Amino acid sequence: MTITLDMIIKIGAVLAALGTVGTVAVAILRWFVRQEKQDADIADILGEQREIKEEQCVMSYAILACLDGLKQLGANDNVTDAHNKLEKHLNKKAHDVA
Repeated sequence: MTITLDMIIKIGAVLAALGTVGTVAVAILRWFVRQEKQDADIADILGEQREIKEEQCVMSYAILACLDGLKQLGANDNVTDAHNKLEKHLNKKAHDVA
């Protein structure tokens, strides 16, 4: 069997096509891996935000308790205003009222 120029061209074309298909397959695989990493990063961020909201909730209740204690000790004016505003804010957030 003799190797002709036509056979070399066909072999080159097949190898180039296989290389192109392989390159496209690797690019698609990398894209899926990148998407999975982004999904994991987003899940981490949402988890952190949930923790921050929980901490803010606990701090708000602690501040409300402090203001309530000051009210019971007789502090008025700004303490009463702050207590009422914080209580109203917490009630709105609890019931998802704008």
